[in-house]
Amino acid sequence: MWILAASLLASLPIPRLTLDGDGDWTIHAKVVYPVSGKPIEDGVVRVDGTKIAAVGKGGGGDLECAAVTPGFVDLAVQIDTGNASVEQTSESVARLSVAGGLDLFSDEWRRVLESGVTTALALPADFDVIGGLGVVLKTGGPTLLAARLVKGDAVLRGAIGSQPSSGNNAPRFVEPQNFYYRRPTTRMAVEWVFRKAFYDTLQGEGADDPEEAANQAVLRRVLAGELPLSIQAKATQDVRTAIYLKEEFKIPYVILDYAVEAWREPELLKRSGVAVVLPPFPPDGRHDDGFVNDSYFLPLDAAAQLHEQGVPFALSAHGQRGAGASLADQAGLAQRGGLPFEAALAAVTLDPARMVGVQARVGSIEVGKDADLVLWSGTPFEPTAHVIGVLLDGKLVLDPRSR
Repeated sequence: MWILAASLLASLPIPRLTLDGDGDWTIHAKVVYPVSGKPIEDGVVRVDGTKIAAVGKGGGGDLECAAVTPGFVDLAVQIDTGNASVEQTSESVARLSVAGGLDLFSDEWRRVLESGVTTALALPADFDVIGGLGVVLKTGGPTLLAARLVKGDAVLRGAIGSQPSSGNNAPRFVEPQNFYYRRPTTRMAVEWVFRKAFYDTLQGEGADDPEEAANQAVLRRVLAGELPLSIQAKATQDVRTAIYLKEEFKIPYVILDYAVEAWREPELLKRSGVAVVLPPFPPDGRHDDGFVNDSYFLPLDAAAQLHEQGVPFALSAHGQRGAGASLADQAGLAQRGGLPFEAALAAVTLDPARMVGVQARVGSIEVGKDADLVLWSGTPFEPTAHVIGVLLDGKLVLDPRSR
């Protein structure tokens, strides 16, 4: 019944809405891309307040453009204050939330918003093995987190690889001078810290300490499948380690973030049921580690390979700046690598929204969802097309009429 009603709605013309404030618009486009349904040619999206009121065909609009897509969702926006905002007296701080260290006054939020990213997953910087809780929020609006929050405690963040051990020093031969004289100092030790935290949780070790009890309460939610575990895993060996840990502890839902070389392990990915967040596609295909003298390879067809194998994935800009670094640019590059347009659009909208459980509000153009929209000068992700307008919760934050 719902599908039939939606189909009939898309075929009916929508009358132009009289403007009644900043959040009331009728947007007319040559093509509307709902993502959750087929594209609508000569389409109209009507916005009433902060929500999408109607989606259909025909008629003029207050705003005209070549195409309309949902606002983008970036699962690794990486707008943070670096290791200054990370609690590093312990390598496992599952109880802490990134919400306490976010800088909502940063100009970076405006930059990503004007590129079309309207919703983002904010994560702790990856200097701990288990770094704490991430939150989903809108990239614009008031500077109070409560007013921008889409989902608190969206994921638990972990990191496998060289970054969590960077800066640490083994305490042997030298008297410790600060709390960086500690382990882990290797990838193997990082894995040990991760395994110890989960085994202590299963056995109730250390639960008499209030902070440890709070950590274990979060880890139990992960083990019960109530909270996704997002793990930074760049190199092939890190991808394998993360998957083996998932299987060892029977963790129901794991997202491999910054998974540069996940494409090398198709059978492991399919067997484990993990989701993948790909980093940006660099011009030379190489991602420098940044913490060890090493680099990892990401081919332009990595997204297409994951799509063909049926592995859930999302694209991300991972905080990169400059030409060709935006999330829309990543979708275009993935298309050049063979990813179909529909899959590329879903990989920056509805698929990442589903990964963190916010698809009821964002990720597609549907009646009742948040009025987060991107207006285009041409076919989305084409080299000759660019973002000319952005609506966030019905508010026009980038005006196409001034372009």
